Amino acid sequence: MDLGITGKRALVCAGSKGLGRGCAEALAAAGVELVLNARSSEALEATAEYIRTTYGVPVTAIAADVTTDAGRQAILLAAGRLDILVNNAGGPPPGNWREWHHDDFLAAFEANAYSAIAFMKETVPAMCERGWGRVVNITSVSVKQPIGVLGLSNTARAALTGFVAGIARDVASQGVAINNLLPGLHATDRTIGLDSFEASMTKESVEQVRARRQAGIPAARYGTAAEFGATCAFMCSQHAAFMIGQNVLLDGGAFNSTL
Repeated sequence: MDLGITGKRALVCAGSKGLGRGCAEALAAAGVELVLNARSSEALEATAEYIRTTYGVPVTAIAADVTTDAGRQAILLAAGRLDILVNNAGGPPPGNWREWHHDDFLAAFEANAYSAIAFMKETVPAMCERGWGRVVNITSVSVKQPIGVLGLSNTARAALTGFVAGIARDVASQGVAINNLLPGLHATDRTIGLDSFEASMTKESVEQVRARRQAGIPAARYGTAAEFGATCAFMCSQHAAFMIGQNVLLDGGAFNSTL
């Protein structure tokens, strides 16, 4: 399927690894020019060069921290005009709610809610003026089904979801489609880390934890970054203009619900 976005320009945050990289590669395959961000310059430059060579699209790499005003401004300065925004940031650490304090919640909010809100505030008005734009916020299945050890993530991502529910309807008539993409368990460093954390709590091996968690997914496996990226690219396409303010769940059927 031709996604109709060849020549568009996209910012993909946290795009050097995992789900962000999956999104970046899928957009590059559709002919989209990329501005790629991550905190680590080494992994970022390697990914940027791979995408340039493999897909033949321009890639601007900018190492910066999206959780800071200075980092966001550096990214926006390097990005220039944007047609597509993919918001993404690493999730907060797991733990017990009894041990979290004020600063822990603020840090989670900065990373997994406010950074995306700030980028939207800076980029969406110009998209509205031009009459076309796409925003995909990578959030989590925890928006629909809270994860006990990820209370910081549950809280911050729910806040972003509430913000998007309002802004998406406000700008839809101006050709801008804003939606959220909710990953379940995918074969990424984040999931490996969570498997290891659970293994340390249950005294199982990491392999036992992984097998048990995969058995709880109707698809009987973890998802891949490539699958996730393909879904993101469709949500950024010309074909998704009527998809407004939705929370698209990609979890292999793990969330059991009629609606």
